[in-house]
This record gives sequence, structure tokens and C-alpha cells, in this order.
Amino acid sequence: MKIRIKSKWNDKDRERSAKEIGSALAFNLWRIAGANVLHIENEGFQTDTYSQRLDVIAELLAFFVHVVDRMISEKEYSEADRKELITALALNLAKTMHDNRQDVNEDKANYKEPFIQMMNQRMGEYAEFSFDEGEPGFQLRRRVGERVQEKMGEKDNKWVTDQVMDIEIPDALKTFKKVARNLL
Repeated sequence: MKIRIKSKWNDKDRERSAKEIGSALAFNLWRIAGANVLHIENEGFQTDTYSQRLDVIAELLAFFVHVVDRMISEKEYSEADRKELITALALNLAKTMHDNRQDVNEDKANYKEPFIQMMNQRMGEYAEFSFDEGEPGFQLRRRVGERVQEKMGEKDNKWVTDQVMDIEIPDALKTFKKVARNLL
């Protein structure tokens, strides 16, 4: 997957706040998830509406936030710093999701809360699965694939789980690790 990402800070020596890191991560994760959706569609899997694409992006984002949480829990982050960073990341993503959903649906509904609720559900669900040496286990990848499958159209729907598990997640993680290495 070839996408432009922001993986380096301009002033490397300046310490960053959780909000700044969360914002930079959110920007990159949104781009990665969007590229995944485009790749899934280019492989012949069906999405019918932009709203459906946002549903798939939301599922991928929940997975990526979980990956960030697992990665920083393995590093030297205090519980308070970890919570602050994950909260900043989730709130940035919720704002972007809210703005996109309002544009698509042409309404003034609040889309932040449902997104945060879904993310919290997935974080709890995904915490049950293995994550070793910076890599999500088979069952975690399968569950993400199943969640994406639930949001996709009918055409070749049964194969999208394998596409997500075997191609999308590994490709996305390669790109994400470049981001995480420098931003975290």
C-alpha cells in the first residue's frame, strides 16, 4: 500500500503533548483505513454507498486504535499517559468521522458518540485476543475481518474476511509501523 503519511516531526527535539501525538496518529490512521477500503473495493469487493465505506473505515480504525493501545502498553508509558494518548487519538478520529458522516448524510446529527461507543466495544472485545511482539494474533485479525464483512455489500462477501486478515491488515501494519516508530 502506497500512501503519503506524516511519520516525522518537524522539530524532532521538542516534546509533544498527547493531543499532538493523537492528532498526528489520527490523521495517518484515517489515511491508512481509507486506503484499505479503496484496495478492498479495487479487489472486487462491494460497497454500495459512501456511508457503508465509512462503516468499514470505522471498523478498521477501531482495530488500529487497539493496536496503538497494545503497542504503547508494551512501551514505557504510564497508565495515565497511555489513557491520555488513546483518548486524544479516539477523540480526533471521532471528530473526523463526525464531519464525514455529516457531509455524507447532509444532516446535523451527532456521530461522535456512536463512534466512541463502537470503539469502546471493540477495545473490550479485542482485548480478549492475543497480541505478541507487536503483531495481532490470528483470532484478532479474523474478528476484524468478520466485523468488516458485516459492513460490506453482498458481492463476494464471504471472502472479504480472508482479504482483511491476510492482505489488508499486514499491509496496513507495515505502513502504520513507519508512523508509530517516529510519532510514538
